[in-house]
Amino acid sequence: MRTNRLPIQIRKIRRRNRRGEKTVREGDRGNSVPLLFLCASMYLDKLCFGQINLFPAMHNPTLDSRSNASRRHFLKNTALASALALARPDNSLPAAMTRAMPEDGCGALPAAFSTLKPLGSRVHAITADEFHGRLQHAQKLMSELAPKYDALFVAPGTSLYYFTGIRWGISERLLALVLPRRGEPIVVVPAFEEGRMREKLQFPAEVRTWQEDESPTKIAAAALADRGIRTGRMGVEEAAAFTFFDHLRGAAPGFECVSADPVAIACRGRKSAHELELMRLACEATCEVFRAVFASLKEGMSQEDIGKLVEGGFSKMGSRGEALVLLGASAALPHGTIKPQKLKDGDVVLIDGGCAVEGYQSDVTRTGIFGKAPEKVARVYEIVRKAQDAALDAARAGRLSGTVDDAARKAVTDAGYGPDYKFFTHRLGHGIGLDGHEHPYLVRGSKTLLEPGMTFSNEPGVYIPGEFGMRCEDDMVIATEGPAELLTPSFAVSLEKPLG
Repeated sequence: MRTNRLPIQIRKIRRRNRRGEKTVREGDRGNSVPLLFLCASMYLDKLCFGQINLFPAMHNPTLDSRSNASRRHFLKNTALASALALARPDNSLPAAMTRAMPEDGCGALPAAFSTLKPLGSRVHAITADEFHGRLQHAQKLMSELAPKYDALFVAPGTSLYYFTGIRWGISERLLALVLPRRGEPIVVVPAFEEGRMREKLQFPAEVRTWQEDESPTKIAAAALADRGIRTGRMGVEEAAAFTFFDHLRGAAPGFECVSADPVAIACRGRKSAHELELMRLACEATCEVFRAVFASLKEGMSQEDIGKLVEGGFSKMGSRGEALVLLGASAALPHGTIKPQKLKDGDVVLIDGGCAVEGYQSDVTRTGIFGKAPEKVARVYEIVRKAQDAALDAARAGRLSGTVDDAARKAVTDAGYGPDYKFFTHRLGHGIGLDGHEHPYLVRGSKTLLEPGMTFSNEPGVYIPGEFGMRCEDDMVIATEGPAELLTPSFAVSLEKPLG
């Protein structure tokens, strides 16, 4: 369930673009929006509106949500900030945290973290040939779909990186990939950013620049017109801000602007062997860090203290990662609470987080017990683990995505924690890759046909208000034959030692 923190993302974007809160010049307003408004609008769009799952094999699309800039970490940070304000009037660490992290001035981690090492040479970056191959595959799909696509329009985001290898901050100044069905891709870029963009470009492409007083969408339309492409269907990738979509429609009235999902999702939905390798490494790193964190828990720690251990562990491995931490009764709220929490004997400890390796995400949840597990907690743990087993077995090539949720939900309901969403309050899982949450989704009624190489979270849970919550989450890939395969090293080992 892990997602990214919106406030931090906005600050990073603003630093990268070095513009503070400047507004655009009067002459630019026809094609520009203030940066903060753009980022916030995109976040709210993803938060509030369902998106149609249009994987090509699916004939009955269902609504679902996708959140890259996201709810989970937004909620996490809101909860942590509130907890700090309520619980800690000064900046001092609690005694439990002082015992866990010696004050040597270097942020030393507990002994359990000593074995953590960077992944180093085990990580192999996506190559220029792989990025180029993705563009060619997209063009092939554009020709095969009925009706055909004549061009794709992709703004900054994970799809831009997927197809080009270019990481580019979201801005009011448009950089876009325009991919015709045949021929070289076109990159539209602000003229003063051309040099920086070319440093990132890894394959032949036509580059069209635009000056500050020009319309980038008109430049994009003119580039297509120069190739004789003036009409047809233009697929707009889902991360493109409405303002760019709207101006594109005006600049290229001969095109029907439609969703690019049938192309983009079909490309990204099935992972290559290389992508799966990177995701396995991210899952392995996450489990190694979580193992060290569970071994370092001390009575009196707050959820923030434990979260800092997670971040410190990922840092020691040369990565960046974080986690949502829920203790005791607060774990009954899947995305947390604003109330401060301190670890005490008998509490469940739910840690949900992950990291990225070459941009590819992990999303893992382990729930353990601090002390001796009450009988009810132990029983619910076994129910949730069996629901994971049922989902893994149900997740097979050729079946519909909704049936995987059905299998897990039946296991929970048959064990006495039903009906429907009463205790298992959310869908079973989401697609995962360059985004922590991406298409397709494992949710009741979803009609996506499962295909080898699709990757998902498998995260059933049982949440009992006022008592505790239990969630186990692993990542999995649809196999060519038989049940899905884990991307995480293994399922949770036990409630007492979730990672062995």
